[in-house]
Amino acid sequence: MTSPPGTTGPPDTEVLRAVDVTAGYGGAPIIEGISISVAAGKVTAIVGPNGAGKSTLLKALSGVLRISSGNVYVLGETATNLSPEKLVRRKLAYVPQVSNVFSGLTVKENLEMGAYLRRTGLKDRIDAMCDLFPDLRPALRRRAGLLSGGQRSMLAIARGLMLDPAVMLLDEPSAGLSPILQSRLWEQIEKVAQTGVGICVVEQNTRLTLRHAHWGYILVLGRNRLDGPAAELLTDETVVDLYIGRMN
Repeated sequence: MTSPPGTTGPPDTEVLRAVDVTAGYGGAPIIEGISISVAAGKVTAIVGPNGAGKSTLLKALSGVLRISSGNVYVLGETATNLSPEKLVRRKLAYVPQVSNVFSGLTVKENLEMGAYLRRTGLKDRIDAMCDLFPDLRPALRRRAGLLSGGQRSMLAIARGLMLDPAVMLLDEPSAGLSPILQSRLWEQIEKVAQTGVGICVVEQNTRLTLRHAHWGYILVLGRNRLDGPAAELLTDETVVDLYIGRMN
């Protein structure tokens, strides 16, 4: 049974909370009154139809887009309308859908760029990322622009992890990937969550995303519509009929 929209969240250690967030691009709000919660070590899915405001929400949470009302909290501290640079220092990482790696730099150089605030332990952290994403180790000296789509997605996530974030926002990380590569990427995302990072992911494939998530929020026309445990949302009649569709 799904819960009233925006009123509950994962019953674990909270790393991110948005309360009644409204934002847009100068005209009418794209998202209005949205509330979500992200727990440490869990995958929280933001799904819904095209135009629901999913990517706009991530931009607002990450400081890319200014919030006109509402509040954001990271690790229990107010983080509303902080710049992306300050939010990185607050342990929030954001991986956009596009322009998420430096194509002209090598994989190693991309990881080093992601660690620009790290003063010690750079080599160890790169080794840890290569352990987490094995495809990256043999490609460390290869330019990122020569990687496959799946490898670029893994590099973008690894670069975001270089500063040990508590919460990571992923905007459609599997976009454009084949079903096989999508499955591999989700395996890596689940491994990241197992390290204790709270992950908030926006995706178009509602069924696949909810299968891998612990908690889900469904946005419609820029507002909370439903939320609850992802497994329950997958079998909820309203969700299936309106947002997922039935299997043939």
